[in-house]
Amino acid sequence: MSLNVIPTSIPEVLILEPKVFGDSRGFFFESFNLKDFELATGLKRTFVQDNHSRSARNVLRGLHYQIEHSQGKLIRVVAGEVFDVAVDMRRSSPNFGKWIGITLSSENKRQLWVPEGFAHGFVVTSDEAEFLYKVTDYWHPEHERSLIWNDPDVGIEWPIEGNPILAAKDAVGKKLVEAELFD
Repeated sequence: MSLNVIPTSIPEVLILEPKVFGDSRGFFFESFNLKDFELATGLKRTFVQDNHSRSARNVLRGLHYQIEHSQGKLIRVVAGEVFDVAVDMRRSSPNFGKWIGITLSSENKRQLWVPEGFAHGFVVTSDEAEFLYKVTDYWHPEHERSLIWNDPDVGIEWPIEGNPILAAKDAVGKKLVEAELFD
């Protein structure tokens, strides 16, 4: 199998490391193989859309989720580096309100599986970053919600100084105590 799975402190959130073949010419790896993904994770998911964004240092995108048509996300960085975060938004979960954050970069080639029921966001820690992610459902703007990035009850330790650069919708995200939640 060409995929190593590393568990996190939130069992449903997984770090995936592909097997990278490198030599003096460069490198090669399979960035996604459905059979390997299913065997390594035990998950059966259909990805319906790939998204690609580019952002500058200190841009923080998120923390986004869709209250209906919830999306699982398989995330990777192809240029630069980000600090990627998932927050458990499932009221019935023993990890409700807890977060996990990892560095994803073009250098480490790690991927993150963020399942349905989680808010997701990232901040760019390099001069710029290109970010790719597969999703298990389509974007439905009427169901999109934002959890505020600096909610003290969640307590994410973002690796930035000062305030990040935010989209207007992210600047007015809700605190966890006010947010719409999953069961």
